[in-house]
Amino acid sequence: MHFLSFVWDPSKGIDLGFFLIRYYSLMFVIAFALGWFITKKIFKNEGESDDKLDSLFIYVVLATLIGARLGHVIFYQPELFSQDFLSVFLPFRTIPEFQFTGFQGLASHGAAIGIVISMYIYSKKVLKKPILWILDRIVVAVASGAVFVRIGNFINSEIIGKATNSDYGVIFKQLGEDFPRHPAQLYEAFGYVFVFLILWFIYWKTNKSKQMGFLLGSFLVLLWTVRFFVEFVKEAQVDERAEWALNTGQWLSIPFVLVGFYLMITSSKRPISS
Repeated sequence: MHFLSFVWDPSKGIDLGFFLIRYYSLMFVIAFALGWFITKKIFKNEGESDDKLDSLFIYVVLATLIGARLGHVIFYQPELFSQDFLSVFLPFRTIPEFQFTGFQGLASHGAAIGIVISMYIYSKKVLKKPILWILDRIVVAVASGAVFVRIGNFINSEIIGKATNSDYGVIFKQLGEDFPRHPAQLYEAFGYVFVFLILWFIYWKTNKSKQMGFLLGSFLVLLWTVRFFVEFVKEAQVDERAEWALNTGQWLSIPFVLVGFYLMITSSKRPISS
């Protein structure tokens, strides 16, 4: 008997009869919608037009989905490029048989890289401001969205934690298990709540938003520090040969943290000209 454990066995989504709204997809919709409202408030404060916000939304949505999907395949499942190429970009698989799967493999590291690339294009073509200016502002919304993405992972019983080897934990019934695991997805989501609150406070209550790179740097340090430590209780997403070594997710997090510290330290050299 696991007296401190919780059995998790949700339905796949909200069945409307003619259409099934999957919870994971719903979490993405909430994440993007909340991000839009947060960024709209920030853009209004900065005196930027709604037209630029609409363009930004399209850039971010496409960059997040494409970058996250490519990041997962490149970092964790590169064999898909040769074994089932269409499944890399489309929400179904063709091997061993055709099946609609949705985009089940999405990597936050890939999403981050995709957003940076798209924001470079957006800053040049639409905003006409330095890329650090826009990155400093969208990371507030991105941090809030990350909370719901991890909640979606929990609902889907994916990116699971390691076995607790105790009465405490969550039993993921859909995995066919009867032992508790760490709810690593919820640990991460909880950490991201604080990342969002800290960034929100920095933007609205301090003058650091006037130093380009400080908010972005803070985001990188905070978010990937959370990710780094949660990885200790998370099952590795790829085969890890040496248990004493850091896993792939942790190695990929370290460069982001280092870049974040650099941006924070040097931000005073990049004041926004009034």
